[in-house]
Amino acid sequence: MANKNETALATAQNQGFLALANTDFSNTVAEELDGLDLTFDRIKIPAAGNITFEVPGEDGEGEPVKEFSAVILHHHPLFWYYKTKYTGGNNPPDCSSIDGKTGHGEPGGACADCPLNQYETAEEGKGKACKNRRLLYVLREGEVFPMMLSLPVGSIKEFTNYLKRTISKGYKSNAVVTRFSLKKATSSGGVLYSQAQFAIDRVLSAEERALIQTLSDQVKAYSKTAPVTDNAANIDIMVDEETGEIIEPLN
Repeated sequence: MANKNETALATAQNQGFLALANTDFSNTVAEELDGLDLTFDRIKIPAAGNITFEVPGEDGEGEPVKEFSAVILHHHPLFWYYKTKYTGGNNPPDCSSIDGKTGHGEPGGACADCPLNQYETAEEGKGKACKNRRLLYVLREGEVFPMMLSLPVGSIKEFTNYLKRTISKGYKSNAVVTRFSLKKATSSGGVLYSQAQFAIDRVLSAEERALIQTLSDQVKAYSKTAPVTDNAANIDIMVDEETGEIIEPLN
């Protein structure tokens, strides 16, 4: 029979992200999802200044959450361009980039020099013909399968400032638990939208960091081969041309 110290140790080992020690994510995915498309559930940012995230629940349906905490396993730019106006479906974009530097497809090439990646090139408004977002892979405590959060243009500056604050404290984004929330903001064109906010919830322990780093490396490798579709870009609803923020359809 286990004594109190052994019980306390066993409990501690399953707290936080230490439960990952009992999970081989890469091999588990390879075995369980062999021959199936690997996709991550998406956390959605709402429209029109709503300050409640939509987080996938156990039944697959979205649940309203005002804030949540998670480790950012990996993040990268996500640029995409459609020659014709996007109308839904799983069609890949004509050109896309997951590093914000090189576009693949038509027209392709250096993103910095691409005329479609300049403001006031969108069909409407002052936005870009090439949509720019930041894709985050996040992991909540008690879970072993990451979720995706696609940050629109109006939230990227806030995220950049958060990364600078975190780095100034000596931590990478995957060394801390980040608390995510939303606030109402208004674009220069008077459009009300939901802007993501970020804060350090706590610093991971050395043991947690080692486990998280392994998973971060696996997710980073996956992101380099993952197809860019509407599922990754979260563009199955309308996007404001000026701010890049999500706008719910009127119907």
